[in-house]
Amino acid sequence: MPSTTTERARRATGEGAPLVEARSLTKRYDTFVAVDHLSFGVRAGEIYGLLGPNGAGKTTTILMLLGLSEPSDGQARVLGLDPARDALEVKRRVGYLPDAVGFYGRLSGRENLAYTARLNGLAPEEATARIGTLLDDVGLTEAADKPADTYSRGMLQRLGIADALVKDPSVLILDEPTASIDPAGVAELLALIHRLAKDEGLAILLSSHLLAQVQQLCDRVGIFARGRLIAEGSVSELARRAGDASLSLDEVYRRLEAKAGGGPGGRAA
Repeated sequence: MPSTTTERARRATGEGAPLVEARSLTKRYDTFVAVDHLSFGVRAGEIYGLLGPNGAGKTTTILMLLGLSEPSDGQARVLGLDPARDALEVKRRVGYLPDAVGFYGRLSGRENLAYTARLNGLAPEEATARIGTLLDDVGLTEAADKPADTYSRGMLQRLGIADALVKDPSVLILDEPTASIDPAGVAELLALIHRLAKDEGLAILLSSHLLAQVQQLCDRVGIFARGRLIAEGSVSELARRAGDASLSLDEVYRRLEAKAGGGPGGRAA
C-alpha cells in the first residue's frame, strides 16, 4: 500500500498529476546549453529512467529539480513546489542519491543514518525502527556498526540508498545508483527500487547510462542526448518508434540517437 507520505503528495499535486515535472527546463553556461527545453513528468508509483551518456546533462537536470541549480529558462515542479524558490522544502520531502555519495567516515553506517534522521526531525524510536529496516533492505545489517570509512564503494552506495529513504520521501531521485556494486548487490538493489515504486507508491527518477538496467526496471524512459530529450516512452514504444518492436534498448538508443543528429555529445554532467 502507498505510504501516508505518498498519499499526501498525491493530494497536494492532484490525483494522477506528476510528482516531478520539468517544463521546457533549460540551463545555459554562457554560450553552452547544458539542458535544452526539457519536458517530462514522473507520477506516483512510476520509475522513470533518464537515459544518456555521461555528459548528456542528466546530473544538471537533477540539480535543477532539487533547487541546487537555478534554471536559465523554463520551470521545474516537485510535489507542486518550485525548487528554485522552495529548495529547503523540496529537499525535506525528496530522497536523493548523488553519483558520488559521502558520509562521516568515523561514524558507523547506523550512526550516519541516525544523524540524517535527527536532521529531518524523526523521533528517536521511529528513527531506530526505520533505520533497522532500511539497513536490512540494502543488505548492510552485518556492517551497520562498522565505521563508514571501512566500507567499499558499493557498500557506501547501498548506505546512500538507505540514507535517501530515512526521511520517508514520496519522491526518490537516483543518480547512477548501481555504480560500483557487485552483480548480486545490483539485483537486490533493483528489486528494492521496484518495490518502493510499486508497493510504496514512490515516484522514482533514475538517471543512468546503463541500458540493460534501465530496460529491466523502468516503466518509461527518456532518451537524453546533448541536453535534449530526443525520445520518451516505454521500451516497447521506443522500439516501435525506432522501426522494430523486437529491438533491445541498446539498439533503440543507437537508432534514435542517430536520427536526432549524430553520436553521443554534450559536455555537461
